[in-house]
Amino acid sequence: MSARETILARLKGAAPDKAQADALLIAPERPAVDERALEAEFLARLALPSVSATHDLIDSLADLPAAIARYLEGQGEALTLCLPPDQRLTACDWSGFVLHDHAAPDERAVLAIARKGIAETGSLIFETSPHAPMLPNFLALHHIVLLAAADVAPHLEDAPLPGAQPRAHYWITGVSGTTDIEGTYVRGAHGPRFLHVILLRG
Repeated sequence: MSARETILARLKGAAPDKAQADALLIAPERPAVDERALEAEFLARLALPSVSATHDLIDSLADLPAAIARYLEGQGEALTLCLPPDQRLTACDWSGFVLHDHAAPDERAVLAIARKGIAETGSLIFETSPHAPMLPNFLALHHIVLLAAADVAPHLEDAPLPGAQPRAHYWITGVSGTTDIEGTYVRGAHGPRFLHVILLRG
């Protein structure tokens, strides 16, 4: 009997494991999320190795520049930031920053505003618009994201966005990475190497 015939014979004779099948039937379809503590649940998911994001908390939009400055200085980066042309950000005091709204291929840091966060997975949902270009979010070394705490939803199926839909929206769960054939993990292989979420509580 050839190796191929041996393998096929094993497959044909293999009976499903009833215990495993039963476990799949009774397992919850989605992870438990404490909806009374969505902020804590979301931040816990961000800290998971599979997401590998850091975070900061602010009470008002006026605190945003200081929070970004803390992060960039902690990373040894200059206060240079690719800022989307969003009117919500123009009222902030960006003194000390060098700002621009078009990202270069070697951009160091970019700020984006997420439309929603998902506590179940630590995912962030973004939408495209003239005031929210998509490309900068994939070019920068440091992806800094502003998310309102009120926009954290419990589960994936709670994610549909109300109102007029954007031309496109996309989901990000953690930093990009890949593992080569020898099992070496490379962080930032297809996008930002660092993800930092600033949660706006106010």
